[in-house]
Amino acid sequence: MAQLTVSGRDTAYVWVGRDTGGQPDPAAVLLRRAGALLLGRTETAVVLTHDREGRPVVRVDEVTGSVEVAVSVSRTAGLVAVAARRAGAVGVDVERIRPLPALALAHRWFPPAELAWLRDRPEAGQTVDFLRLWTAKEAVGKALGRGLRDGGLRRLMPTPGLPLRPVPGDELLRVGHPRLDGGLVLAVAVQASAQVDVEVVQRPGHEVTAERSASVERTSLPVVVRGN
Repeated sequence: MAQLTVSGRDTAYVWVGRDTGGQPDPAAVLLRRAGALLLGRTETAVVLTHDREGRPVVRVDEVTGSVEVAVSVSRTAGLVAVAARRAGAVGVDVERIRPLPALALAHRWFPPAELAWLRDRPEAGQTVDFLRLWTAKEAVGKALGRGLRDGGLRRLMPTPGLPLRPVPGDELLRVGHPRLDGGLVLAVAVQASAQVDVEVVQRPGHEVTAERSASVERTSLPVVVRGN
């Protein structure tokens, strides 16, 4: 994992690596390294646990008390992404770009305003635009600690891009899409009242490759069943 210089600004850091499955879990390895870097401790001192809302955190226990860093994990075919932030909740989601019935999925799962926006986008980029909205919803749900429950798919997202943008109807939620090469779409969400920086510390191709693993096929996208 790349070395990290932690600035005084509120920043969400993201690491991306290969997910080969098996033990040790690549996500747990990245989480421990992220916690150690942000807290300035050794990896062996870092504990993986959850906060009161059920969101994952990495913690270091000391005589004077414990210190925590909010973290989030996403997996897609052959890859794992980990986000960490010291100042508050964070959510991350990553998807590979691949052929999808973007408009059919949006018609079933997204609010009318997002479906209309997607229809107006250039046809050649509709799949990527759909994935940007989808990953934004996933990342926001993780930052809230409830995933896509309670109407998460119907939650309206801001226009995809950077910097992180406020989620309509909730001034304390922000989400955006840091650039990630290699045929990937990445979304990061935070709970914050002011702008938060995003730094992708490690991209596919650095230290661990982003090669597709035939043994690992995970995706958060639902399947549209013909006739439903």
